Amino acid sequence: MTEHNEYEEAFSETGFWEKLKKYALLAGREVVEKALLLYYAAQEEKAPAWAKATIAAALGYFIVPLDAIADLTPAVGFADDLGVLALAVAAVATYINDDVRKKTADKMRQWFGSAESPVASLPDDGAQD
Repeated sequence: MTEHNEYEEAFSETGFWEKLKKYALLAGREVVEKALLLYYAAQEEKAPAWAKATIAAALGYFIVPLDAIADLTPAVGFADDLGVLALAVAAVATYINDDVRKKTADKMRQWFGSAESPVASLPDDGAQD
């Protein structure tokens, strides 16, 4: 992904955190977890430009208020966001290392309580920290 697109350009840290904090409970654990995995993976120095661009585009799509399904629609509003985030996670899985998982799990516990986060049980993909 070398060309910029509107979603990649829509990504900003401020916009990401504002939307995530505002809609975390409505979006649900799975959406929030994938968004956090991507956010923290983008912070990894070893992540190449294409991976960071993929992450920025997926998180930009999450931030943009008008997407395929309105985010305020109960039960299905974040389904399209989840699909985009899941595809991006799969594309950049190599850069989702133990440090990224730990940061994500810590934030998930902070926001959703002490219930075991699925991120803690993800299999080790062998990626180096």
